[in-house]
Amino acid sequence: MKKIISVVGARPNFMKVAPIHKAFKKHHDKITHLICHTGQHYDEKMSKVFFEDLELPQPDFYLGVGSGSHAEQTATVMIEFEKILINEKPDLVLVVGDVNSTIACSLTAKKLHIKVVHVEAGLRSFDMEMPEEINRILTDRISDYLFVTEKSGLENLKNEGVDDSKVFFVGNVMIDSLVHYQPKINKSNILEHFNLSPFNFCLVTLHRPSNVDTRESLEKLVNFLNILAKERKVVFPIHPRTKINLEKYALIQTLSDAIILSEPIGYIDFQALIKNAELIVTDSGGIQEESTYLGVQCITLRTSTERPSTVDIGTNQLIGVDLEKVEVACLNVLAGNKKAGIIPELWDGKAAKRIAEILSKDDLKKGMME
Repeated sequence: MKKIISVVGARPNFMKVAPIHKAFKKHHDKITHLICHTGQHYDEKMSKVFFEDLELPQPDFYLGVGSGSHAEQTATVMIEFEKILINEKPDLVLVVGDVNSTIACSLTAKKLHIKVVHVEAGLRSFDMEMPEEINRILTDRISDYLFVTEKSGLENLKNEGVDDSKVFFVGNVMIDSLVHYQPKINKSNILEHFNLSPFNFCLVTLHRPSNVDTRESLEKLVNFLNILAKERKVVFPIHPRTKINLEKYALIQTLSDAIILSEPIGYIDFQALIKNAELIVTDSGGIQEESTYLGVQCITLRTSTERPSTVDIGTNQLIGVDLEKVEVACLNVLAGNKKAGIIPELWDGKAAKRIAEILSKDDLKKGMME
């Protein structure tokens, strides 16, 4: 029997661990699976919605770390997670994505000689000013098993000298959740709630510091959103930091009445918005993947992406942070000039099944070499 502790720290981690948890349950004779919620990002209402939406059990461990600087978060997670590892003595620690909890729990496990599994390994933006990029690189460097979502991940890990025997191309567990919950997503009434017509509105999510942390960037953002709102209704589920800054600079009241502001939205309803949007404007990583799978037009307000397949073959356009260029790109899409795209290889809803089959093997080394 293998004891595996999976770590969730922030919202995107929930939809990555949920399909893995379901897949592990099918190997209950070989795997005992426990979930640790670090509380890196914690909103009681949203956490409850996510656990209910994704049918996750309540976490076995909750660290209650909360917000703080990168150093504070990482250090507190390490101190608290070490206590759990010493007590539970798991065979493997499974981490997903690239948040501070990912690197903190990986480091803690490795110092205790516990093997680390990194799901979503090998992704690179090549922008070392992104905290997530540092977390990705360091986690991959010390992980024992690296599960890769797209071809660029394989190339990056090879270029970094990672032994092939550690690397598995399994597909994208985020897409597993999206595939699994399509029936629920199709029953969502979120469009009616916001009085929206399918494929006739824009969905906006923006939270990265480069886009929302200064008065200058926010003034440009508000101007851009008001222009967009002249063409279509705009739904803007607002990130807490974005909202705080808009209020701080007295800009929130200057947003057009055609912009529908909302609190963060649960997984099922949010996926219904993605699926039915005519256009998405975002700086999120995961939304680039979900929109590509669903064939929805996506404009990304970043200078780099760690998910290049969404741009190379998907429906995502990486425009940068110059909002005049973003405006041109958006209006172009709304005029009917859409980017054709295909779904990347192995984004088929079976990534977690592949991961569980590999990790359930009695001899993992043998499993890696097959």
